[in-house]
Amino acid sequence: MFKKIKISTIVPPLIRPESRSAEAFVVQVSKHLRNELDKVLPEHPDFILLPEVCDVPADETSGVSRQDFFRARGNLIYDMLAETAAQNNCNIGYSTNYFDNGGSLVNGTRFISRSGKLLGGYEKNFPTIGEMEEGVKAGKKHQVIETDCGRIAGVICFDLNFDELRLAYAAQQPDIIMFSSFYHGGLMQQYWAYSCRSFFAGAVLPSLTMPSAIIAPNGRILAETTNYFNYATAVINLDRVLLHLDYNWPKLTEIKKKYGPEVEIDDTGKLASVLLYSNSEDFSAADLVREYKLETLDDYLQRAGAMAKNPAYQYK
Repeated sequence: MFKKIKISTIVPPLIRPESRSAEAFVVQVSKHLRNELDKVLPEHPDFILLPEVCDVPADETSGVSRQDFFRARGNLIYDMLAETAAQNNCNIGYSTNYFDNGGSLVNGTRFISRSGKLLGGYEKNFPTIGEMEEGVKAGKKHQVIETDCGRIAGVICFDLNFDELRLAYAAQQPDIIMFSSFYHGGLMQQYWAYSCRSFFAGAVLPSLTMPSAIIAPNGRILAETTNYFNYATAVINLDRVLLHLDYNWPKLTEIKKKYGPEVEIDDTGKLASVLLYSNSEDFSAADLVREYKLETLDDYLQRAGAMAKNPAYQYK
């Protein structure tokens, strides 16, 4: 696994079919997505994330229904993205509606490897009521997926409202949450990043009104799309640990004095927690935890919680 990886989020606008042919629209949207990907490919990203249902018609006024499009499309868009991934040595997160082998319609994200192979997928666990009324089935699985860019967790749109999914992922300790959506979520994006101790990459439609961001585990926004540019790229350092300042503060001062620029201590303020990064090839953030007997944020909170439940410390 690479310590530092480059992530790009790209939010291609949905387009309208130029004819009433679903087959023709498959060709049209395939060219559109490939042209949009060309905006971020010069950055040589390790991972590219696309938004929820990124390849569907913008509307059905031209006579191409989504259902007709899904059947005509088959795996053609997936195959184009797999070829793009292999040609450019990058992973791609492709989010759309599709029929599974049993004929059920799902809203899912499939993660494609640098070689164009399927790394794994995620089916939206909590579709909206409207989606389910239209036939979309709710997924049940939410396992993190091992990649050469760390452990990734798929999340789609309405999912961001459900604590049970967030807590299930937090227990699995993902490195990156990959969020494809039509819904921004506001403060929930940063809360998921902090709660899961994970980086968070979002690709959110519509791109001109809702920014898509790459967020650090302490909630810091590292890169973000704008009303001018529908793509953003950031380098993230997976060699990190989240620490509370209590009892660690003097040790962090010692670490910085000893290692200088080989370590980075990122403080957003207000949280009393900081991210400790290792920029060294000789030692990791985990090595620093052991060397200085640092207490991670999770260990500190667990210790505080246990003390609060101890009768010796409870109010009589």
